[in-house]
Amino acid sequence: MHCALFDDHRCRSCQWLEKPYSQQLSEKQSLLEQLLAAHPVAAWLPAVTSAPEAFRNKAKMVVSGSVERPVFGAVPRDGEPVDLTACPLYPAHFADVFAVLKPFIARAGLTPYNIQRRRGELKYLLLTESSQGGMMLRFVLRSHDKLAQLRAALPWLQQQLPQLTVISANIQPVPMAILEGEEEVPLTESQSLAENFNGVPLWIRPQSFFQTNPQVAATLYATARTWVRELAVTSMWDLFCGVGGFGLHCATPEMQLTGIEISAEAIACARRSADMLGLKKVDFAALDSTAFATARDAVPELVLVNPPRRGIGVELCNYLSQMAPDYILYSSCNPDTMAQDIARLPDYRVSKVQLFDMFPHTAHFEVLTLLVRA
Repeated sequence: MHCALFDDHRCRSCQWLEKPYSQQLSEKQSLLEQLLAAHPVAAWLPAVTSAPEAFRNKAKMVVSGSVERPVFGAVPRDGEPVDLTACPLYPAHFADVFAVLKPFIARAGLTPYNIQRRRGELKYLLLTESSQGGMMLRFVLRSHDKLAQLRAALPWLQQQLPQLTVISANIQPVPMAILEGEEEVPLTESQSLAENFNGVPLWIRPQSFFQTNPQVAATLYATARTWVRELAVTSMWDLFCGVGGFGLHCATPEMQLTGIEISAEAIACARRSADMLGLKKVDFAALDSTAFATARDAVPELVLVNPPRRGIGVELCNYLSQMAPDYILYSSCNPDTMAQDIARLPDYRVSKVQLFDMFPHTAHFEVLTLLVRA
């Protein structure tokens, strides 16, 4: 992948861009094998690769410049804004959307926020696309002051970009580099973006997490489904479940499934998907995953965990060691903490491991690991 901004040293987010893609994969695989060296792995499956460019379904743009000439991209420490609208990680048609949004900023009178002066209103634009064709746009604002102007200008934007099926404003009043605040103001009647992976309907709401590489994410979910079906289990937990991608792929009409996620927005999405699939033995709840699990005196046959980068931690590992479910399916975006957690589960053997290259040109990746009680 060629990137002029990388060559000009204006954006270095893709730290590994100068490495051939085959070398990137080899180094990631080697790192993963080193981290799990203390745990014999029965089967290493081939790494799942990504398209090298145009794979991201989400753009997070800092808005800088002036209301007449806004810049969408990043503001590095030297303070010189970098326009990222032509970033090759995004599909080419994202640039067309940004080209419409720039004059819209002036129409709506949304002055870009100036970090040093702590003045202005518009901090970020967050654009997410579904493989089904719709888009979600979020305006991250400093306050409510420009909401009326934003609402008044929206009909023009919707006429220009009818694919924007979900639009909202997030209020982030803190004068720090925090991406979003707690308050979300809906600006369209619909606040759920429809997605579909492998025939499973999924929903993305403004404040719910969703994977940014849909091609690899779909393969990850399908792989988890295949592995779980081979085990023929009839009960499972999906902890840190997000919008339910793993659990909904793995569930069958006969399976008792409980999905737990701290985000109420994500749980609303998961419940909607379960209803569409007609799953009657599925229950999703907005709770802390560790607190939910450790309060139970019985476990299902399989516990699936998909934690944030910190891993599942000592408390949940100790609980799983004590309760001893037959299987633990661990999906991780941080192999370091996953390896630490596996070390805390000495009564489990590593059945199989597969790397999913969700983040090309960086050192990051996802990994799926099946643990079987010894």
